[in-house]
Amino acid sequence: MTVFYYCQHVLGVGHFFRTLEICRALAPHRVVLAVGGGLVDAEIPRHVEVVSLPALHMDAEFSGLLTENGADLEKVKEERRQALAAAFAAARPDVLVVELYPFGRKAFGFELDPILSEARASGRVRVVSSLRDILVEKNNQEAYEKRVVDRVNRFFDAVLVHADPALVRLDETFSRVADIRPPVIYTGFVTPAPDAAETDAARKRFCPDPGEALVVASAGGGSVGGPLLSAVLGAFPLVCRERPARLLVLTGPYLPENEAAAVRSQAGEGVTVLSFTRDFVSLLAAANLSVSMAGYNTMMNVLSAGVRGLVLPFDQNREQRLRAERLAAFGSMGVLSGGDLSPHRLSRAMLDALAMPKPQPSRLNLDGAAASARIMEEMAG
Repeated sequence: MTVFYYCQHVLGVGHFFRTLEICRALAPHRVVLAVGGGLVDAEIPRHVEVVSLPALHMDAEFSGLLTENGADLEKVKEERRQALAAAFAAARPDVLVVELYPFGRKAFGFELDPILSEARASGRVRVVSSLRDILVEKNNQEAYEKRVVDRVNRFFDAVLVHADPALVRLDETFSRVADIRPPVIYTGFVTPAPDAAETDAARKRFCPDPGEALVVASAGGGSVGGPLLSAVLGAFPLVCRERPARLLVLTGPYLPENEAAAVRSQAGEGVTVLSFTRDFVSLLAAANLSVSMAGYNTMMNVLSAGVRGLVLPFDQNREQRLRAERLAAFGSMGVLSGGDLSPHRLSRAMLDALAMPKPQPSRLNLDGAAASARIMEEMAG
């Protein structure tokens, strides 16, 4: 089986790493992964061939596309369209997987609709939409849902929702699920599991004293996480007054350099600052507490690692807060707000979390990568 997988990340790295985890589960099948948001420092499995499209990103308001280094937008779009079409034709896939589209990434229809049309015309290629648990609200929700339903019913054979319906269902953020003709399948959440050897090595490296607690503060891709990291650094000395601890700060690859420099300048005794780690979930498994943004990947990593978490939702839309509040009801997460970021309040929340017992194993289905791979195998026959 050959799978052609399209992934375009525009702000953080969550979409890319969720896609990569599913690609990893597809071994030993051949996977051609078309990446449109710039490559991330990640270990690519041997069965995965990466096609790097000229990078495009969304602006801060998610209202338009941006090129790198001021390149002409229309020229880059045409280069991407041709490159994607050529890679798709050369791959001759059995399954085409499109991450998020048409539920999102409307601005990339210029390059996706042609290969979707080709796949449908072939009568041979099975087409899948790969979708996270919660959709972002739109200004004109009715028009948006009509457009999505029309495209799904025209082009797709299945919609894979990487979620456990025990936590959240697609129809909570998309009212016309019943109008979708292809099957809508819940795969479970997508996350890697921690590796015992890597966990042990991380503990020895970052917190060798068993009498100390290890706190990991992270910002996902880093684009919007600077204030949280700064707040944790401000609160950490107060934590250490009551409990011996060490702090590992992960800034993320996209934290603006001026904010990254500010984080490094705040780092005092017992603090290590890194930009990125390839085995984040094993690092979390070595920790006593995670303090992070509330993105899909990070929260699922926290659950998989079995570490207690404090999360700060990105409040530009409802997605992260809805997920965080639902998970808080399961008992392993605490949800922060902007008012909790003062040194006194945040240190108190961190100390209270550190005093709690290790969370019970998650009752949610975290096997979404393997389930997605099995479904694609069945579709390909």
